[in-house]
Amino acid sequence: MRSDWTDLPPEVLGAVKAHTGPIHSVEPAPAGNHADIAATVHAAAGRLFVKAARKTGPDTDGPEVRSLRWEAAINPHVTEYAPRLHWTVEAGGWLVLAFERVQARHADYTPGSADLDALAKVIDGLQAHPLPPVLGHKRVARRWEALAEVSALDGDSLLHADLNPANVLLGGGTVYVVDWTFAGRGAAFLEMALLVPWLLKAGHTPAEAERWASRFPAWTAADPDTVDLFARVFAEKWQANIVTNTESWALEHAAAAQRWAMYRRDRR
Repeated sequence: MRSDWTDLPPEVLGAVKAHTGPIHSVEPAPAGNHADIAATVHAAAGRLFVKAARKTGPDTDGPEVRSLRWEAAINPHVTEYAPRLHWTVEAGGWLVLAFERVQARHADYTPGSADLDALAKVIDGLQAHPLPPVLGHKRVARRWEALAEVSALDGDSLLHADLNPANVLLGGGTVYVVDWTFAGRGAAFLEMALLVPWLLKAGHTPAEAERWASRFPAWTAADPDTVDLFARVFAEKWQANIVTNTESWALEHAAAAQRWAMYRRDRR
């Protein structure tokens, strides 16, 4: 559950205002995860998008704080895609990150949308981008290794690993990619594979989603058995997730993952 901006202790607010000057107004973000607070801050120094998370103890980072630390670590390496991180504050048991605030809209992944071409250009760029050393030990495949032998999903490609429509923003002729919490390294085809459930939820059939993915060399070069493996463990992981998370978006994503896994199984 999101906290409110007013939940920030005076010590933290003071440290923030040392960067921003007087704060005129705060607009909470309507959606998103991986932070206790996410908001657009209007201040004397201009507009910023601020994410903040509370530690679970004086020297203990909770999952939200760990997520923000990853975002801060990767940001300097992906500034051609990500809004720039301007400053960080760590005070009063909180970690606060302040990003460039961009004027943009969420991407549209429905069939025929021009945004899919913009997304493809982002993926082409990411696939060609050298792996930042900071991600050298951050294996994306680790998420599913409790379910199967997944070493075939390992690799040295930079993966954003969460290119859902809310994380791809378009505005002023520029495409921005936000929320790099899940970024890591892995087999290049995983970037497209992780997109398939989002394409299904946007109205594509599994065959149409895979046809779209086939524009990328990494997808066509992937061993079909490895793609089958991923589809299966991804669906299994989401079935486990919805045991404790019954929010509508989670149920929809689990259903999309299962639909794709069954499509892969039935056509072999």
